[in-house]
Amino acid sequence: MTNNTLLKPTNPVGIIGYGAYVPRYRLPAKEVARIWTEGTAGLPIKEKAVPGLDEDVITMSIEAARNAMLRAGVSPDGIRAVWVGSESHPYAVKPTSTIVAEAIGAAPHVQAADMEFACKAGSEAMVMAMGLVGSGMAHYALAIGMDTAQGKPGDALEYTAGAGGAAYLIGPADEALATIDGSYSFVTDTPDFWRREYQHYPEHGQRFTGEPAYFKHITEAATVLMNAQGTQPSDYKYAIFHQPNVKFPQKVAKMLGFTKEQITTGLLVGLIGNTYAGAALIGATAVLDIAEPGDRILMVSFGSGAGSDAFDLTVTEAIRERRDRAPKTQDYVARRTEIDYGTYVRYRGKLAMR
Repeated sequence: MTNNTLLKPTNPVGIIGYGAYVPRYRLPAKEVARIWTEGTAGLPIKEKAVPGLDEDVITMSIEAARNAMLRAGVSPDGIRAVWVGSESHPYAVKPTSTIVAEAIGAAPHVQAADMEFACKAGSEAMVMAMGLVGSGMAHYALAIGMDTAQGKPGDALEYTAGAGGAAYLIGPADEALATIDGSYSFVTDTPDFWRREYQHYPEHGQRFTGEPAYFKHITEAATVLMNAQGTQPSDYKYAIFHQPNVKFPQKVAKMLGFTKEQITTGLLVGLIGNTYAGAALIGATAVLDIAEPGDRILMVSFGSGAGSDAFDLTVTEAIRERRDRAPKTQDYVARRTEIDYGTYVRYRGKLAMR
């Protein structure tokens, strides 16, 4: 594998600002089990975040974007791209990104687009932002991964499909609070998860979602990136892997040679569920909230269909002055209002009234 396989722009780039958002409402997994299984043994998570009646991917993206801009301390009219990755965009035909760009003050002189690639739509937007900034076409570009997440009533996804995500403002490396030293993407045609037009909820390939989907793509992306960078797991203070449940990221970390301590900070899925397009990205925000200058971070996303994006990050001195400018990820995790299954059904519009 040669270094030209890496997605590494000509001009060095990095993260100028970052921001997370998680809705306050929480549905305990035991509530789902109470309705559908009458048992609580082996539940995949403790609880998941649920958006309120007035929340969707647009409103949550705006909140995360504003947090990223607060940390960056830049004017919105300097942003030349706003890209939103999600699998639960509010409109089938009307972009989320233009609304977000308008709301944060980046419109009209901006490029805008919506991304779709299941759970790696957000990291896909990050790679595109790296290319735009790294080519010199833009000074700043905003990449967002956000989802309300969807799960058929009674399906296994209903336990884990949470809501939330993160935004990253990408810019020149010399302004960054964390440089992006390299990235690599690995994709195949692996149909482990899908939703056809007019279907309300996605389908998944049961155990097929583990192998050859999740584990193959994450291990390949991480291994190729580390080999190209000349690094090994011990070189990283933190590692973040896509979080469809609690067990998968722990297993893939062990497969790659990472310790439990390296992945604990970014492992949020047990408390907020799988935020899909924002899962790896929001885990990285929790890490950046506590990381110190010089810390190296490996972040690897996964999207069904299937593919993974891997990033090698190094925290800079700028983290010290910027991270306290906006709410931290754990602030959103701790801010919770518990709801029952009936309220969840109402909030998510799962009752069809005709």
